[in-house]
Amino acid sequence: MDRNLEKARLSVAPMMDWTDRHCRVFHRLLSQHALLYTEMVTTGALLHGDVPRHLDYSDCEHPVALQLGGSEPADMAKSARLGQQWGYDEINMNVGCPSDRVQRGTFGACLMAEPALVAQNVAAMIEAVTIPVTVKCRIGIDDQDSEAALTDFVGQVSEEGGCRRFVIHARKAWLKGLSPKENRDIPPLDYDRVKRLKQQFPGLHIGINGGIKDLDTALELLDAGLGSVMIGRAAYQDPWLLSAVDARVYEAAPYPRTRHEVIEAFLPYVEAQRAAGVPLHAMSRHVLGLFNGQPGARLWRRYISENAPRKTAGVEVLLQALAFVSADGDSETEATKAG
Repeated sequence: MDRNLEKARLSVAPMMDWTDRHCRVFHRLLSQHALLYTEMVTTGALLHGDVPRHLDYSDCEHPVALQLGGSEPADMAKSARLGQQWGYDEINMNVGCPSDRVQRGTFGACLMAEPALVAQNVAAMIEAVTIPVTVKCRIGIDDQDSEAALTDFVGQVSEEGGCRRFVIHARKAWLKGLSPKENRDIPPLDYDRVKRLKQQFPGLHIGINGGIKDLDTALELLDAGLGSVMIGRAAYQDPWLLSAVDARVYEAAPYPRTRHEVIEAFLPYVEAQRAAGVPLHAMSRHVLGLFNGQPGARLWRRYISENAPRKTAGVEVLLQALAFVSADGDSETEATKAG
């Protein structure tokens, strides 16, 4: 796997409660080249909590980035250093999450109002590590959503902080009055603003995130000159989408596995984790969408959902669930169908 992040044209977004280590192992079975992100990990959790629980991962996940949440430069530097010591390929600063819990911690999207502080955090992390330090942010927050404000934010964080790689969630965040879920849908998307931002900063890597549901859209955005595309919920809810990434986005060999073979390849990992005491449902919940649109998909989801939570449940649940989804027609992957 190529860990040169300059070649990382597509990534799976960091998503709280979704992109844990088990999810990332499963996603890696579908794409060898997509950049994967952890859930956001706060500096407090790393500096005062169980570091292995938050940072452990499997070698197969590379390239994999650690997303940090925090706003104290010294703490962010220490946490970034831990991330590098653990072997992560990138440290990403969360400047996009709008949740109340994040705001109380003075990090996430509210930091868009404090570009100087973000720059200080980025500079501290860059000094502490040798791997890339990146920023994921919104196009704006609340009433501070002018194009000039976004330009000033990126300009200050790049010039004073030294950040060279940004991923822009192409909708603003309402910090008051909307829930995190509503913030994913209600503020309108503005891809054109992100495209213009790239024109303003041709020397920076400007990636885009938000509402991207398929690879056709991803490729259109890449063709428009953006450095990378980040896909979130679509990749989680319909993970088979990732099977076409290597061929279509990276021009690599077509994906070799069927959906059934993906699950079979996942079973040794599941067995090892079960032996270590990890409950089956912690892993099986990530595979529920694999057969979306296929005959038997509803039975697949229902059987796993009903049986995986049992304390003694193991790989036999996944094997039995496979019996409900036909392998007919599964030999043709999304990548080969795409031509």
